[in-house]
Amino acid sequence: MNKRHYSHSPLVKSALRGYDKKMEVKQIREPQIIRLMERIGEHYRTNIANRFIRPALLQLPMDKSVWDLIELLTEKAEQYQYQGVLLDDLYRELAAAAQFVAQVRRDLLPNLRSRAASFNGPDKVLRDMAVNAFGANLQVFVDLLNELYLNLVEIDKASSKGRIPLYSQMAELQNLGDLLIGV
Repeated sequence: MNKRHYSHSPLVKSALRGYDKKMEVKQIREPQIIRLMERIGEHYRTNIANRFIRPALLQLPMDKSVWDLIELLTEKAEQYQYQGVLLDDLYRELAAAAQFVAQVRRDLLPNLRSRAASFNGPDKVLRDMAVNAFGANLQVFVDLLNELYLNLVEIDKASSKGRIPLYSQMAELQNLGDLLIGV
């Protein structure tokens, strides 16, 4: 198994319990996956972690490992286009993004207006627009994450060659849907 710098986080440790070490992990290079990751990253930077909302996001009590995985998902699509990315890494990044969405819905969305950075003049109008559209933008982000997950599961099933697909072996993926839809 390929070790990463975040391999000691609780999120990753839970993912590795019961992991079939004999299973070869697929390297993802499919153009439609890379394009979807680019869309996720662009939407995240523009509508979720923009200059108006980011200060409130940084107040969320999340592990650095979760932030690192979100950064990999939203910032590394161009690198993945050339090098590819391991399927298990993408699943971990998706799980971190789902955890982020659940925490944002629970801890930030109800009082975002008071926690977002304050601005004056024309920036105040832009800030208010960002805050007012945040719920809808979060839902678009969720829809993109779900689309990526469904595409990865399809690739995972096709490449598992009679073995148990990787997504069904990773514990944190079992409640991914619940985290994304807010159950």
